[in-house]
Amino acid sequence: MSAESERAPYIAIVLYETSSDAADYEPLYREDVVVVYAESPERARERVLARARAEEGSYANEAGDTITWSFKQLVDCNRALEDDLGRDADLYARHFRDYDAYRRFEPLS
Repeated sequence: MSAESERAPYIAIVLYETSSDAADYEPLYREDVVVVYAESPERARERVLARARAEEGSYANEAGDTITWSFKQLVDCNRALEDDLGRDADLYARHFRDYDAYRRFEPLS
């Protein structure tokens, strides 16, 4: 088996959005970080998209409103920074220039 056909870990950032039949509902967004193992970047994207679509669904909340989770966007999908995820490892890195925009977005900073 060649190195390119071996399965490697890929890290993906997946964005979901909620909607509802309630008149005053404000959408909620969820960002997931997932790992898939694939033979190529293309196959990794396929696997992530399949997982993301499988997460879609609806349920009734306590008030009886229907809440629907929908896949919105595959933000990123790249090979993990390290292949051995069976030990402490760096998984993913992203770069940006606008720290103020990051601080406005990130609720925990």
